Amino acid sequence: MEQQPERREGRSFPERKGQKRKLEEGAAATEDREISAVTTDGVHALLSEVAAQVSVLNSAFSWHESDRAAAKRATQVLAELAKNEDLVNVIVDGGAVPALLTHLQAPPYSDGEKPFEHEVEKGSAFALGLLAIKPEYQKLIVDKGALPHLVNLLKRNKDGSSSRAAVSVIRRAADAITNLAHENSSIKTRVRLEGGIPPLVELLEFSDPKVQRAAAGALRTLAFKNDDNKNQIVECNALPTLILMLGSEDAAIHYEAVGVIGNLVHSSPNIKKEVLAAGALQPVIGLLSSCCPESQREAALLLGQFASTDSDCKVHIVQRGAVRPLIEMLQSPDVQLKEMSAFALGRLAQDCHNQAGIAHSGGLGPLLKLLDSRNGSLQHNAAFALYGLADNEDNVSDFIRVGGIQKLQDGEFIVQATKDCVSKTLKRLEEKIHGRVLRHLLYLMRISEKPIQRRVALALAHLCSPEDQRTIFIDDKGLEYLLSLLGSTNTKHQLDGAAALYKLANKSMALSPVDAAPPSPTQRVYLGEQYVNNATLSDVTFLVEGRRFYAHRICLLASSDAFRAMFDGGYREKDARDIEIPNIKWEVFELMMRFIYTGSVDITSEISEDLLRAADQYLLEGLKRLCEYTIAQDITLENIGSMYDLSEAFHAMSLRQACILFILEHFDKLSSKPWQNQLVQRTIPEMREYFCRALTKSTTNLQSLRL
Repeated sequence: MEQQPERREGRSFPERKGQKRKLEEGAAATEDREISAVTTDGVHALLSEVAAQVSVLNSAFSWHESDRAAAKRATQVLAELAKNEDLVNVIVDGGAVPALLTHLQAPPYSDGEKPFEHEVEKGSAFALGLLAIKPEYQKLIVDKGALPHLVNLLKRNKDGSSSRAAVSVIRRAADAITNLAHENSSIKTRVRLEGGIPPLVELLEFSDPKVQRAAAGALRTLAFKNDDNKNQIVECNALPTLILMLGSEDAAIHYEAVGVIGNLVHSSPNIKKEVLAAGALQPVIGLLSSCCPESQREAALLLGQFASTDSDCKVHIVQRGAVRPLIEMLQSPDVQLKEMSAFALGRLAQDCHNQAGIAHSGGLGPLLKLLDSRNGSLQHNAAFALYGLADNEDNVSDFIRVGGIQKLQDGEFIVQATKDCVSKTLKRLEEKIHGRVLRHLLYLMRISEKPIQRRVALALAHLCSPEDQRTIFIDDKGLEYLLSLLGSTNTKHQLDGAAALYKLANKSMALSPVDAAPPSPTQRVYLGEQYVNNATLSDVTFLVEGRRFYAHRICLLASSDAFRAMFDGGYREKDARDIEIPNIKWEVFELMMRFIYTGSVDITSEISEDLLRAADQYLLEGLKRLCEYTIAQDITLENIGSMYDLSEAFHAMSLRQACILFILEHFDKLSSKPWQNQLVQRTIPEMREYFCRALTKSTTNLQSLRL
């Protein structure tokens, strides 16, 4: 049910990975500002420009000042061109890579001055790093032998030089390694084999912050999904320095440092333990309050990784103050910041000691609000966190009080995993609606303001156990809150009330047998099909539409109180041989008699209403129920009003119940009908009577089943 950030295909929750360096030349690094990107009037002009610079590089590999100046200028021109990704292909096709690689190293040594020391190498590393932005050129550059030279450049500080140029060449070499290894597993490994990791770790303590950032950025890339690289970084004792960097006042430094640590611990439980043992937890929690959103995101994701399996760590994260800043991040306009804080809170909420604390600190409301997001990953992480919070019964009342049940029920969830998670959350809440939780909710329903009373009643209609329905909705008047919603002028309130009542009706019917016809005072006698309209032993004849129908008094006496009164009372039909039956069609009378003789009959929708009228007239409750059932199958949005009128005219309780349930089930569609409001107001008294009867009966039935 949980979705970890690194495994999401959509990658709205970004994977931990080494970031490509945004290589921008600083003001001091480009002395000749007149060399801006060459305008491209055409490919031919561009190719000529590239060819000219490549020619300079190929012919200027010496310590002569003029050669060094020309080579420096050529690397700068190529770098400026390479800043435009659309030109990279032309630069590579023009043969720039081998020429630049040559100048990653100093020319053969000669006595005397070394003009532009480090600067040509810096320019070459810078240009190659820009060309490596395109993944298809990473292998080409490495295969041509770039890595050994770049690793050597990382060590330029070893000769004691601390000039600006020396610092810049180290930084550009680290940036180039970052881009060459980005999302390229084999190159990450080759960097390690070339000995690139130890000097990068050493550079974390370099005096220049830009070098620190560049070294950390390279290590971040090299550590991503490469276990051997991770292990070597840790073995080189990088952790103490990285943890110190987390407390840097330079946002870029702590952002890169937390990124390195994140990639080190990802899918590496042993390294995670080492990181925690080295004291990373509190500095990471401190970054949650950073002014740098990128560091906040990385810190939240890292805390989620810390909390993945270690229950003790979950508790420590909360104890050290992570919850409130994470909750504040849920309300940030930054979508990724919200995603990662929801992810961290979701992991923390899987520990029972944290669940109540997160809710008490105000986490419920923001998490529920995130369910409205159209970002599938953000929505799912919020849902997973809510699933965790729902496990603690101390949170159930708060869930309901802030409208969480309706939020979970009404949400439009983007992915199936989120729908499943929400369904399990509702089930988890439902399982806790008893004992002290239920008592607290009933207390809220009695003493709270009306909006909360309504929310409690709505939630309980969906979640309560059938055995508690009578207590909640009859004894504690929860039914009145639901019925009042139907009379609201707020359409949403009406729909919520109808849905809750429909759910309540289904729950009560699940425990109640189908209403049977009330027993006749006289035991029924079914003579059988062969005696229907049969003169054999007939002792009474009915005249219907001028036709004779032969019947038997004993069967009629047992069938209904109406016939019993006719033949056993003071009416003139008592001793009559022929009895005229007015106002009933022959086919209706025949079906009525067939039911009396057999106890069953097939009823078509065409004749059902006439047969209902006859059954009502002759007090044939069983036949009446069959007619009501048949009529109820034809209820539609267009005829619901007339159907309800019919149920009232013949006191057809089953049909009226079917009309009520239809209204509740299709309330949203009926709301567009101009007469809907009047119909609902007419039915509310009958709804009250129906639910009082149904909820009382369901509780009684449940108690009898237990006995």
